[in-house]
Amino acid sequence: MLIRDAEIAGQRCDVRIRAGRIAAIGSRLDAEAGEPTLEARGGALIPGLHDHHLHLLSLAAALASVDCGPAAVASSAELAGSLARAAPDRNGWLRGAGYFESVAGALDRAKLDAMCPAHPLRVQHRSGSMWFLNSRAIEALGLDGGDAPAGVERDRQGRVTGRLFRLDGWLRARLPQTGPPDMAPVGRLLARYGVTGATDATPSNGPEEVALLRAAQRSGALPQRLRLMGGPELASVAGLSGSAEPADPADRADRDARSDLQPSAGLSIDAYKILLDEPALPELEALVDTIRSAHRSERAVAIHTVTRTEIHFALAALEAAGARPGDRLEHASVAPPDAIEQVSRLGVTIVTQPNFVRERGDDYLEAVAERDRPHLYRVRSWIDARVPLGGGSDAPFGDPDPWAAMRAASERTTRAGAVLGADERISPELAVALFQPQLGLLAADPAAPPGPPRPVRGARADLCLLDAPWQTVRADLSSERVVASLRDGETIHPASK
Repeated sequence: MLIRDAEIAGQRCDVRIRAGRIAAIGSRLDAEAGEPTLEARGGALIPGLHDHHLHLLSLAAALASVDCGPAAVASSAELAGSLARAAPDRNGWLRGAGYFESVAGALDRAKLDAMCPAHPLRVQHRSGSMWFLNSRAIEALGLDGGDAPAGVERDRQGRVTGRLFRLDGWLRARLPQTGPPDMAPVGRLLARYGVTGATDATPSNGPEEVALLRAAQRSGALPQRLRLMGGPELASVAGLSGSAEPADPADRADRDARSDLQPSAGLSIDAYKILLDEPALPELEALVDTIRSAHRSERAVAIHTVTRTEIHFALAALEAAGARPGDRLEHASVAPPDAIEQVSRLGVTIVTQPNFVRERGDDYLEAVAERDRPHLYRVRSWIDARVPLGGGSDAPFGDPDPWAAMRAASERTTRAGAVLGADERISPELAVALFQPQLGLLAADPAAPPGPPRPVRGARADLCLLDAPWQTVRADLSSERVVASLRDGETIHPASK
């Protein structure tokens, strides 16, 4: 392909793509016979974006769910109306997502029965840590029988309240099967945002998820390049090899059955994900042993930390185990100054979600302790401390649009217009760099050239074409500016609508 008249580093030029890579960048390149062209019309051309923290299967489910979040509904009556208008799945269930207490307070079976008496209903909290069930759902799952796992809340009389904590896997295994989720809406949505790669940070990822996502890639439903975090079972997936052709037909059939598990240029195994939950933290030595075990398997660790206690606990464990390159903290939602110093000294990477300043900032101003508010979802402080930094959306628990996260990182304003962490603001150029494939590109270097990250000759042709020069785009960081997305030189989002 030949991309004509694109803006790169402030200059108008042409870009030739050959065999999935950028073969040439120059002014007025001659078109070759039969070479397709894409007219950029002076629009900025930047590397394709990478979301460093999301949950693909959950996002697919959320896109097919009732939006129960405060951006969509603002009261019990509005939530009840949305549930009443929703169509249940083929098994008769309704699924809601993104709920937060500002909508209708603390949900339980009684409240949900009043809103939705006709169908089994499950609603996920926006944190991803809790589900709410109505009585029909509780009955369908047999929870009132008394044989329920830890994490199913009961009242003083022993009756199930409808609240389930950290039971995603348990719930998934007992729900009526509806087949694999449709990943095509996810692939299209991310491509429309200019996202050509993503890191799935789901701790429960295993061989089944690898196979499902590889199948979605092969079908074209999910055109993005993927990295998958998960637990220890992914180590065996990473070690699969299909280079030798088995002689025995039975061995060949076994190899073919496992082919969906094999990593490829489009899917790789990432860090060992460790989920910390402050009310139920493990023994420190147990966490140290887990980190050391992952390191012995040549895997970095990615530790979920959203509270002051969790970040200090994670850092104490990394200090004791010995941090290695690639170890990272996910979210680092509350990062006091002493934690920043320790992260910098250990060489740990941070992946944060500045979009939550916009999406949840007003709630934080009410619910988060005053001493912790300056430390919420830092960006500038990590850059100044020379900490490798990346951005993620945490979709579906956050808005999957990375441009909204970039805008939040540069403005630091809540939905209501309050400023949260003004000192953490960064430039639009640094905000775009948060979502580049390579973590750690950001540095507070006054000598760094101005402008967004730029495509370079020889690099993979994973690209995002915008509708205007960068000086226009930087004043309006919006996904509406994306007119084309390419992965390996193939268009995954069309240039024309």
